[in-house]
Amino acid sequence: MQRGCPRKLPVSRSPERANAAAFASEGGEPHRQEQAPAPIKQSPKEAVDTTFKRVTLFAGHYGSGKTNLAVNYAIELKKTHDRVVIADLDIVNPYFRTKDSSELLNSMGIETVSPEFANSNVDLPALPSELYGVVQNRHRYAVLDIGGDDRGAYALGRFAPYILEENDFEMIYVANFCRPLTQSPEEALEVMREIETAGGIPFTAIVNNSNLAHLTTAETVLDGYEKCRELSSLCGLPVLFSSAERSLAGQLSLENVFPIDIQKKYYELY
Repeated sequence: MQRGCPRKLPVSRSPERANAAAFASEGGEPHRQEQAPAPIKQSPKEAVDTTFKRVTLFAGHYGSGKTNLAVNYAIELKKTHDRVVIADLDIVNPYFRTKDSSELLNSMGIETVSPEFANSNVDLPALPSELYGVVQNRHRYAVLDIGGDDRGAYALGRFAPYILEENDFEMIYVANFCRPLTQSPEEALEVMREIETAGGIPFTAIVNNSNLAHLTTAETVLDGYEKCRELSSLCGLPVLFSSAERSLAGQLSLENVFPIDIQKKYYELY
């Protein structure tokens, strides 16, 4: 079992990149969200590219754990890359944001970009203009936390043309099969396609983040991994890794386990 997030991730690129290029070059305008990218059937065993992409996006169902993953991923990325920025595109959920970890991230030299009025009582925060710089400045690595489901992914549409044009991205579907509306691979696939339609960028990989918060056990993660394999068979995308809270990660009999630290919320709802 590998400990820590793999710095070289076995992810297939060519078919997805061809799909993304066609998205931009054939007169398509993904930011209009007219139709979802066609699913690409590709065996994870044929993966050939082994480097981090400049832009990594985390998207999935509400409560799938996207924000925790994005924060931990940015910290891991900083270990091998000097210039790293993490951006919060979630204008739907005001209670769980990357901004909650901004002090920690900034102390590590990781730049943070969040919606205006994040961690305030404003119902619908506005996206800052700095977000365009995140996707347009190709001299730093960027991690993007996308809002939940298709409603949250609409904000991504305005940046999709820039990301597709550069064609150096990883669009990760965060799968948590403990959530009410994504308890089966088929339900997860439906959410995946809805997000692709709304955001205008095709997914390129899957991450198993199945958890029940403090009630999560090794069996929870292992069961989620098996369902991720089924989802992989349905959509043809590889499973990059399984994530688990650091104290639990060592108990998992899986390859490519990413130990994570749980982000503290600005608003404690318990």
